[in-house]
Formats: sequence, structure tokens, C-alpha cells
Amino acid sequence: MDNALSFVFATLCVLVICYRFYGVFFVRKVLGADDSEVTPSHALEDGRNYVPTKTWVNAGQHFAAIAAAGPLVGPVLAAQFGYMPGFVWLLAGCVLGGAVHDTVVLFASMKHKGTSLSEVAKAELGTVAGWCTALAMLFIITITMAGLSMVVVHALERNPWGTFAVFMTIPIAIAVGLFERLGGNHKIATWFGLAAILASVLAGPYVQESALGAWFSYNHDTVAIALPAYAFLASALPVWLLLTPRGYLSSFMKIGVFGALVVGVVFINPEIRFPAFTDFIHGGGPVLSGPVWPFISITIACGAISGFHAFIGSGTTPKLVDKWSDILPVAFGMMLVECMVAVLALIAATALPMADYFAINAAPEVFAKLGMQVVELPRLQQEIGMDLAGRTGGAVTLAVGMTEIFTKVPWFSTLASYFFQFVIMFEAVFILTAIDSGTRVSRYLIQDIVGDLWAPMKRLDWVPGSIGASVLACVLWGYLLNSGDINSVWALFGVSNQMMASLGLMIGATIILRLSAKRIYALTCLLPLAYLFVTVNYAGWWMIANVYLNPAAKGYNPVNAGISAIMMALGVVILVASVKRWIAMYRTQHRTDGYDLGDVPAEYKVPAE
Repeated sequence: MDNALSFVFATLCVLVICYRFYGVFFVRKVLGADDSEVTPSHALEDGRNYVPTKTWVNAGQHFAAIAAAGPLVGPVLAAQFGYMPGFVWLLAGCVLGGAVHDTVVLFASMKHKGTSLSEVAKAELGTVAGWCTALAMLFIITITMAGLSMVVVHALERNPWGTFAVFMTIPIAIAVGLFERLGGNHKIATWFGLAAILASVLAGPYVQESALGAWFSYNHDTVAIALPAYAFLASALPVWLLLTPRGYLSSFMKIGVFGALVVGVVFINPEIRFPAFTDFIHGGGPVLSGPVWPFISITIACGAISGFHAFIGSGTTPKLVDKWSDILPVAFGMMLVECMVAVLALIAATALPMADYFAINAAPEVFAKLGMQVVELPRLQQEIGMDLAGRTGGAVTLAVGMTEIFTKVPWFSTLASYFFQFVIMFEAVFILTAIDSGTRVSRYLIQDIVGDLWAPMKRLDWVPGSIGASVLACVLWGYLLNSGDINSVWALFGVSNQMMASLGLMIGATIILRLSAKRIYALTCLLPLAYLFVTVNYAGWWMIANVYLNPAAKGYNPVNAGISAIMMALGVVILVASVKRWIAMYRTQHRTDGYDLGDVPAEYKVPAE
């Protein structure tokens, strides 16, 4: 396959067939979703957290929550191995693992009245497993924020245009939040916010050339310190003031970027300029140091299978599902859509000349050792108006790839710099929103875990406890952000993310064994779990032995080694608890329901059709 449309059509065929047959089978037969049963959104409806929501509205918010920068960046980094490993893993991982994981986690949470995955683990696997799951979730969300932040550090360093555009989203979002809080019209606020964001991008080159440009030009270290400092301050603000309005406005940016990516790939049909496999499949690559397996499966998480989705599937979404059959389009369907987005990102990366890709995604001294000659990078740098070499992390590569596709349209050929900076702003804004909400989640987890030892920390309204937990959360992921390069930090993120996915599949297998009509259906979770658990542990130990505890490696960091070891140990503890529970259930023929309808008013019980 040497052109983009071949990938697009192949992906669409696989995903449509998967949804129509495997998705329907999994939801109806394996999980036994029954619309005659009441959902938590009806049983516990309060108008705030538990709200019955229309199917496609809920699907839209769920997709917006799970599809941040991950499905765009992971495939870009994995392009180091060639287009085939990433393409195959995206399809196989999504169809056999990711869609199943997202659906069963949402189902499990709904069976436990929309509670978090740690609470579900506590109920299904016992107190020890539940506590270990909560601790693992803290590790994972902390590492996730460091990994995502690493993506944009190189995109914003020495980039006053991009930094200005990203910075302006903060006062714009606050203005929109205040306007609506004071009773302003929602449509007016939306149009103002979108127009102001677009104006910020258009004003960027003028700011860059003015005296203000120096105020928005920062080096790598400054950006890396500013991000956790921002997270602490932003997480202290009410959600309606910054987080919610900026997330709402950025959803339009997401639709615009994803839509433009689809249009660009379909109508431009760029040539794939990468080979199916590169010489780096055995390891030693300039972007990722490890071999194609297991690193393809931890580099590409979102788009294939991602434990981060468990936070969403056991957070907001289960409280909004109107009827049980909705989990098919909401969870299974939206995971397939995210896979399509990831394939498009892979296309954008592999449409670049391979030498240009490595020149952007590797440090200059590393690229010099490859013996490659750049092809179109000098022209792209001139059109975009900034130095692109050595801007690792994936964000810049994606932006360049998309810009190269769009500028092939004659009337867009002079707008390369605007396309580039808009994509950079899009990625940065989503990551800022993620670290804002992620810091809040970390704070709650820290207070919950420490609160088991010291009761006052359980009180979310206790200001000293909230501030102390927020500081600790920011220090933890800020340290990780400043302690390594994209190779070591993204690998740590990938290992933690896929460990979380393994935990979700363990709980999913437990739920299926307990509730399903046929216990053999548990293989739908156990088979991907077997692959993922072996993969993630092998990758973790490989990084410990070859990078984190290797003084000669650039990512040498004993602390990261300790984090990896603890995380994998927690995974083993939870697996042991799961296996003991599975054996106990297999020995009994008693089938129990995890959702107690006894406390549900009769009017909420939907009669069977």
C-alpha cells in the first residue's frame, strides 16, 4: 500500500465489520445488556451527576474525553518502526482489546452504580485489590500527565507564536466562563470564544515580530517548569471558570482538526513514503530505543487499547448512559472511531520523507549519526517560519505532516505557518486541559489514600489538605517531566497506561465470569489480557535493565526504575487476587447480579418489550 486511501478503506472495512458483528455479539451475548433493567442515570438521577443523556450526545462527550493527544502522538512516534507494525497493532489492538476493554469497564461501573474502577475492584476482588488499584491509578495518572506534557515542551520552546496562541486560551476561557456564570447568552459566549481563539492564531506572527515576542519565547527548561506550576494554579480554580469553558471551546478545535485530517487524507491522498518496516524494528532507534515488540504496544495506546479510558468509563460516562444497549455506540463505537483517528495520524507521519521525520523527531547529534540527508525539511522550515529540527515528542512531527498534506492544495500553499501553529495550539490546549483535570484527580486519589491513614485528609473541603495534595501531585509529575527525554518518559507512560488497561480487563473478566450466561465468554477479556500483561511487564523490565538502571543511557534514572517496579508489583498483586476470585467463581454454579434493584423505585424499572 503506497497511498493513504488504501489504509483508510482497509481500516473502515475492518472497523465497520467489527462493530456490526463482534460489537453486537459482545454487548448482547457476552455482557447480556438488557434494556428492561434500570441504569444508574435513571435510578440515581439528581440533575447534576446522574443525568439520562441521549445516545449520541453521550457518545460525543465520551469521545471528546478519551481522544486527546494520545491517538495523535503515539502512532507518530511508532512510525520509527515503519508503517506496518503501527497499522497492524492499531487494528488488532482496537478490535480485540481496546473496544472490549472500554465496553466492559463501562458495563462494570454501571453494574456498581457508576462508581470508579477502584471501588469496582474493591467490590469484585476484595479490599487489598481495591487499595492496590487506587494506588496504581495514582501512579498512572501522574505518569500520564508527565508523558503528555513532554509532547508539547519541544513544540512550545522557542516558539513565541505558538506560546502566545496557547496562553491566550486561558483569559479567553475565563472570560467565557464568567460571562456565562453571570447569565450571558451561551451562543454569544461560544461565538466570542471561537473568534477570539482564531484571532489569537492569526495575530501570532505579528506578536512574534514585535517586542512582545521576547515575552513568549522560552527555552526547554522554562516550559518544563511552567507546566506543573500552571497545573497547580489552574487546578485551584473552580471548574466553571477555566476547565469547563476551555474544554468546551477546544472540542470545536478537535472537530476541526480531525475533520481537516480526514478531508486532507481522502482528497489529497498523499503517498506513503515510509517502508513497511525500518531497520529499527530490532531496537536502537533514535526515537524509541527498544525493539518493535513490546514497544509498539506501549507506544501506541490510545487508538489501540488504553487504560486511561478506564478513568472515563468509570467516571462521568456511566452516570449518563440512558439505557444498557447504549454502551455499544458509546464505548465500543467510540473506541473504533478513535482507532480511525490514530490511523490518520500514522498516515500524516509516514507521508513525510523518512529523513525529515527523523530530523524532527531525534536530537540533532543523534540524527547526524544516521547518515541521512533531509529532503523537504528546509522548505518546510522556511514556509512555517521556525526551526523544526530536534523538536522531539511527536507533536511537531504531526503538525508538519498535516501541514505538508494541506499545502498541496494550491490555494492553501501560502498558509503553511497558520496550519502548523493551529495544530500545535490544538494539541497543547488539550494537554493543558488534561493536566488541569489530571491534577484534580491526583489530588482526590492522594487525599483518599492518605485519608485511610489520617482521617482529616478525606475531607475534600479541608483547604490545607487540598493544597498539600495538589502540591504533591504537581511535584510528582513535574519531577518526571524534567527527569528524562521522550524515549524514557513516553515508555514509562506507555507501561503505566497499559498496566491500567490490564487491570480493566481483569475486572472485566471477573464481571463476565459472574454474570455471563456462558463462562467461556470470559476469553474475550482473558486473551487480550494475557498478551497485554506479558507485553507490559516485559517492556517495563526491559526499560529498567537497559535504560533506567543503565548509567550509559540517556534516560538513566533509578527513580523511574523504582516507579516501574512498584507499578508492576501492584499489577501482580491484583492479578493474583483476580485469579483467586476466578477459581472461586468457577467452582460454583451460582450466578449473581452486581446491581441491586431492591432500592430502585418501581417507576424506574423499565418493562421488557
